[in-house]
Amino acid sequence: MVGIIGAMKVETDGIIALLSEKKEETVSGITFVSGLLGGTAVVVARSGVGKVFAAMCAQTMILRYSPSCIVNVGVAGTMRNALHVCDLVIADKVMQYDMDTSAIGDIKGMVSGVEMIYFPCEERLEKKFFDAAAQMGVRAVSGTVASGDQFLADPVKKQEIASEFGASACEMEGGAIGQVCYVNGVPFGVLRFISDGSGDDVKMDYATFRDIAADYAIRLVRKVFEK
Repeated sequence: MVGIIGAMKVETDGIIALLSEKKEETVSGITFVSGLLGGTAVVVARSGVGKVFAAMCAQTMILRYSPSCIVNVGVAGTMRNALHVCDLVIADKVMQYDMDTSAIGDIKGMVSGVEMIYFPCEERLEKKFFDAAAQMGVRAVSGTVASGDQFLADPVKKQEIASEFGASACEMEGGAIGQVCYVNGVPFGVLRFISDGSGDDVKMDYATFRDIAADYAIRLVRKVFEK
């Protein structure tokens, strides 16, 4: 079984609509919908926005459904001037830019307990995503997805995080899901279609392009898993 997590309805409802033999279960306020996507058994959940909801969702999914892998899909803001709206970032690793215990001598971004900054994504999933993107004619790049509990709209702050952590895209869930999957030994992948640029029009870009970017994410997941 493949686990699929999105933060918002726009990122998950389109996938759920494609499922046959649907079954629903709600745990801790999160609804999990299992079924068949073509010939693939999947479970889909909308976690809610932010790292705490994302971690709750991933841990519950692992305990209740034992997925062979988890895929986090959705939209993100670019942290590279060369990346534009509806380009795809396929994460090779994820991290949490707002994790900071540097005041006691730790490296900024390091997660205490596992002593890691970056959580690596599953290479076999990355290859599948790149193959599907090429078939769709979508421009895709590999890169670091940086997560934090804030909607980054300040271009200066974005540039600081991009420079410090080598990040290509920023959002609010992937790093937490990556940490949960790593601790549980579950392979994971993170797909982020760009919904807003790196300049001053971030809020306008997001409002305009969020649904379009999310639709691309749904189409790519369908192409990868609907066998």
